[in-house]
Amino acid sequence: MEVKNIKHIGLVGGGLIGASFALAFSLGGFNAHIYTRSKKTLEASKEIIENSLDELIKYSVKKEDDKYEILNRISYTNDLYEAIKDSDYIQESLKEDYDIKRKVLADVEKIVSSEIPIGSSTSGLKASEISRDMKYPERFFVAHPWNPPHLIPLIELCKGEKTEDKYLCIAKELFEKINKTPIILEKEVFGFVGNRIQAAVFREVLNLVINGVVSMEDADKAVTFGPGIRWGIMGPSLILELGGGSEGIEGFMKNIGSSMELWLEDLADWNKLPISPEEIGKLTSQELKDRNKEIGNDRKSLGEYRTKMLIEFLRLHKKI
Repeated sequence: MEVKNIKHIGLVGGGLIGASFALAFSLGGFNAHIYTRSKKTLEASKEIIENSLDELIKYSVKKEDDKYEILNRISYTNDLYEAIKDSDYIQESLKEDYDIKRKVLADVEKIVSSEIPIGSSTSGLKASEISRDMKYPERFFVAHPWNPPHLIPLIELCKGEKTEDKYLCIAKELFEKINKTPIILEKEVFGFVGNRIQAAVFREVLNLVINGVVSMEDADKAVTFGPGIRWGIMGPSLILELGGGSEGIEGFMKNIGSSMELWLEDLADWNKLPISPEEIGKLTSQELKDRNKEIGNDRKSLGEYRTKMLIEFLRLHKKI
């Protein structure tokens, strides 16, 4: 199979991720067919897609005249066969449950040919375990998006034990065609790449806050207006390449390495939450209340602010 011949995308599972994926593929010019088991979830998918597209129009990413064409490329059904019978690629976005995924994938394999690539949106399950009972596990892999997939470029492609490289290559080219930035993981790891980095940063933020070093608000500011801005331009290794001047990252490590070792010794190393989710929630809710509404002081306005800022940032990267 060649990506140039892919026209129809089957979305097995709607909801927030499946719907956003459908919009991403439609924006890229593909026909997207969403399957969900319940009519309620299907209606929710429609609402997510229409609201998300309205936001893109509001911020001048798309024109009102484009709306009908984009929506017309997306279909909805509670019939799995109808959704995927013509699919050239399938993106599975079901509940994070091995049994549910395995059961539906068994049905999928009865409908599509053995050459159709299948990517899973799982956030934490392993490809090898999801595909354990598949007849053709070599065409299965994780295609982990970042929410919302129609905006965030990163797609983490992770192979299972039996995944063949050619299917990862097809997926990589397909996602590049819709202006995403796919990366390939050669080994299965919990949380993939982005989530592990995010978890490590949040662990240290939480550690500093509960030890009275800084408030949650100021810790967030430190990330947002310090390393966060730079990381949004390039990765941490390239940042340090610049930090070393004419000697690059090697020079940086020679000059700062011994100090960095002191920081590393003092960093949090716990692997269980030291405080309850409720206590973490209280810290964050207080931070929200102290913000201006223009930059989000509740979940709704915070989400709107995030979308607006994401779009402006993606314009700089020419990713939208």
